[in-house]
Amino acid sequence: MLIVDQELAIRMASSTLGHVGKEYPHGLAHVLEGPESIQPSALHPIFYGSFDWHSCVHGWWQLLRLARMFPELAPEIRARADVALTADAAAGELAYLRAHPSFERPYGWGWLLALHDEAGRHDAPWATALQPIATLLAERFCQYLPKLTYPVRTGTHSNTSFALVLAHEWATGHDPSLAANIAVWALDRFGDDRAAANLEPSGEDFLSPTLTEAVLMSRVMPAGEFEEWFGRFLPELPANLMQPVRVSDRSDGRIGHLDGLNLSRAWCWRTLAAVVPSYGEAFGTSADRHLEASLPHLADGYMGEHWLATFALLALV
Repeated sequence: MLIVDQELAIRMASSTLGHVGKEYPHGLAHVLEGPESIQPSALHPIFYGSFDWHSCVHGWWQLLRLARMFPELAPEIRARADVALTADAAAGELAYLRAHPSFERPYGWGWLLALHDEAGRHDAPWATALQPIATLLAERFCQYLPKLTYPVRTGTHSNTSFALVLAHEWATGHDPSLAANIAVWALDRFGDDRAAANLEPSGEDFLSPTLTEAVLMSRVMPAGEFEEWFGRFLPELPANLMQPVRVSDRSDGRIGHLDGLNLSRAWCWRTLAAVVPSYGEAFGTSADRHLEASLPHLADGYMGEHWLATFALLALV
């Protein structure tokens, strides 16, 4: 079973420290109301690096998790976090989110909650600084879910189930009412799903709609009930889910998403192996195959480097 060793952790941390503060190039997601001059760091005092907001958020999640796993990496990461994750800077991020209610919904929302949860596991003021943002986004999830009549079943940022996995994990420790709302919503929207369509992957996916849904359901259902649901949902294990995908051009940022699909599938298979014991060995083998296909390519150009290491770490911890 593949794990994060010290050598890989150092490479990942060094790479991510190099881009969480790198303002350009930047894929800015901002609606212009007039002839404005826009500087990413003016809009986003913390999360202006890593090409886009959500990648910077989960880049910080990755760094803080690595600092906790490998104490020898902690001094440099903590020093950078002390400068970046401050109450004043967080106030600027909060102001932007208040002014732009659907910004980064739901993917960035989920990752911000994951970052807040990780920050709270350190003896540092970072979680306190981020708390108002986490509170706002938890409220936003509670307002959004009743309006979301249908799940978004895509393999990219708007995927509902992946964001809710992150949000539910945060909510179990911080906001039981949100955890309950997510569980009710997921059971209502996904509970009767049968024989998942064998249509994956699409050409620019970095998430598996089928597997992220299964992971979410494993979080909101008792183990025995989940196994029964999973048997109805995936009565057969299609080869297109079990085998890694091929990436034809890693210089193309959209096609390069497929490396992320391999890594996020590895996370899903490892998660499911723990809760579907009858398939544990098969799922674990599939996870390792997916990791082996894309783990060597974390730094094959900036379009992958600015985000892939997060998904590798997600799969390996």
